[in-house]
Amino acid sequence: MPTTSSRDVLDRVDREQTNYLEELKDYLRIPSVSTDPAYRDDVLRCASFLEEKMRAAGLQTEQISDGKGYPLVYGEWLGAPGKPTVLFYGHYDVQPVDPIELWRNDPFEPTVEGDLLVARGATDDKGQSFAHLKAVASILAERGSLPVNVKFIVEGEEESGGEAIERFVRKDAGKKLAADCVVVSDSAMYGPGQPSLLYGLKGMAYVELKVTGPNRDLHSGSFGGAVTNPLNALGRIVDRLRDADTGRISIPGFYDDVRPLEDWERKEFASLPFDAEAYKAEIGVPEVFGEEGYTTLERVWARPTCDLNGIFGGYMGEGAKTILPSWAGAKVSMRLVPDQDPDRITELFTAYVEEIKPPGVTVEVKTHHGAKPVLVETDGPLVAAACAAMADVWKPPVRVREGGSIPIVGTFSEVLEVPILLLGFGLSDDRLHSPNEKFNISNFYGGIRAMVRMLDRMAEAG
Repeated sequence: MPTTSSRDVLDRVDREQTNYLEELKDYLRIPSVSTDPAYRDDVLRCASFLEEKMRAAGLQTEQISDGKGYPLVYGEWLGAPGKPTVLFYGHYDVQPVDPIELWRNDPFEPTVEGDLLVARGATDDKGQSFAHLKAVASILAERGSLPVNVKFIVEGEEESGGEAIERFVRKDAGKKLAADCVVVSDSAMYGPGQPSLLYGLKGMAYVELKVTGPNRDLHSGSFGGAVTNPLNALGRIVDRLRDADTGRISIPGFYDDVRPLEDWERKEFASLPFDAEAYKAEIGVPEVFGEEGYTTLERVWARPTCDLNGIFGGYMGEGAKTILPSWAGAKVSMRLVPDQDPDRITELFTAYVEEIKPPGVTVEVKTHHGAKPVLVETDGPLVAAACAAMADVWKPPVRVREGGSIPIVGTFSEVLEVPILLLGFGLSDDRLHSPNEKFNISNFYGGIRAMVRMLDRMAEAG
């Protein structure tokens, strides 16, 4: 244990944890859905709520906006000269709640179910990043000062592309955000009670494909068999994106820049406990499937993907309507691995669907957003301090990759050139982006305690 005890602050966390949970519930009640303009006022209200919580904790705060997107909420406490500076990152926006009918309760009325807090944003990312703030608030309330310097930057567009923070970080060039490390909690532990140090995130190329045929919907009896049906054409295109037998993505050039897994990575992944039957049972599938030659963990963490996220067109109401639709569309996400470039992958996708489209239709590809894949260092005194802090609360973390994307992490790594500590408090069954998203309340409290220990340990490491 470090010579600087955290007992005083941890006792306060124990006393205040019910209050912290109620504050988190208030945070979750704000429907900050950044992808839907109808929620704009709520997203802005959420930013103000968070800023007030930072200010109440004892931080100097401001909202940063260039007028083009949702504001960044910034806070700082810089009263520890000569000590390391820790930059905490998070996001206050959340995913849409659809399909609403699958939620057990109102997604924006947090519900306690035993150890679970169920609400949209509970784990992604309000609950996890709020643990950072409550750790800092606890130390300041108990001691009146922090052992290190801290900064917070919390964005409102992570679920809709992250353009505002991307612009700011590159413009700031490490001035306001200068730090000795960045701490991000927007991921999962490897398992209950088993924390992980995440060192790899996938990138993203997200596109929308539109296939257009006739200039209006046509009567399927009068025109069927004489005109290419855009929905049929879309089905043919989608079917040719991936080999149904091998799981390989069929886009020419797609794998050209994929960095192979290192031998040590495959060995470490294989050494982790993984219950394939429990995995299938938890998500309700009879069998897993993916690229030949790779395990489930390797496919999810370190191999690229191409997935249909939605398909639409034609008549989708109740009953029958016999039409040949004018157009059909699909949303497609491609998760990328080092050293794939999202712009290049989008170009390859666009060229391929143009090449394979059936006669009688045109195709249009619209880019929504992208992110570069990233690998981060897992060595150094601050990394060691963070890992020891997680072990203080749970056990030593294991090294893992993640199939998801956090767009700003690669930019932080490139611009700030400091260690990025990806330390999640969630679990793989938290149903993020799905109905009945949840966060284990014990992990919320554990995350606060781990961050208290981390800041004390970093003070000694620095």
